[in-house]
Amino acid sequence: MNSYDFAGQAAIVTGGGQGIGLTVAERILAGGGTVSIWDRDASLLQALEARYGRDGKVQALNVDIGDLASVEAGVKQTLARFGQIDVLINNAAIVGPNANTWEYPPTAFAEVVHVGLVGTFHVCHAVVPHMIARNYGRIVNLSSVAGKEGNPGAPAYSATKAGVLALTKSLGKELAKYDISVNAVTPAVAKTTMAMSQDPEFLKMILSKIPRGRMLELAEAAAMICWLATKENSFTTGAVFDLSGGRATY
Repeated sequence: MNSYDFAGQAAIVTGGGQGIGLTVAERILAGGGTVSIWDRDASLLQALEARYGRDGKVQALNVDIGDLASVEAGVKQTLARFGQIDVLINNAAIVGPNANTWEYPPTAFAEVVHVGLVGTFHVCHAVVPHMIARNYGRIVNLSSVAGKEGNPGAPAYSATKAGVLALTKSLGKELAKYDISVNAVTPAVAKTTMAMSQDPEFLKMILSKIPRGRMLELAEAAAMICWLATKENSFTTGAVFDLSGGRATY
């Protein structure tokens, strides 16, 4: 396993209570960094406090990224604890139900977009000024191969993740004059709680589209995400990195 140098750096990982987010947080900790893990699941946060609370390197915060006031409070608490924000991993999202567009519940569509896209905007809006002030930052936004290709039966999630790609490209260009990079990754389905909550037939369909013939491993996702979050990634910005196991066509 490659090691990544995060010594002296502080990161925010949204949706970090489990799955890819937690795996990324653990790799950052292993590299000498400190992490503010944001989640809205109180039970997951309690488990994190029990596991990491004594060493002072992990802050577990109940933050709802869909609520701008909650995000702004989370930023203040993170700065109060660690004094800086060097890395931002925008991982939090929800998938919503599986249904065709004309049958999709409008309220569910709005909720998926609000959390996954508007929420990602909220966090960037609140964190970026602090990175600009220090002329340093690494932002990695989690999109999905669904944002590139669109998954039938998942119009809200696909639209949300396509929006995250466009937001990444816009913000990357806006911040290019600073030592701040903004990139996105597009994972295929991984064995996370969120992914496995979907309809089994839907999961079978999207798995059949992956030439590798299997789900993405959490450690594989974390390896790419963490490299993008290091100082070494000093030139690439506004880019999209594929994690689709050969599925993506561009």
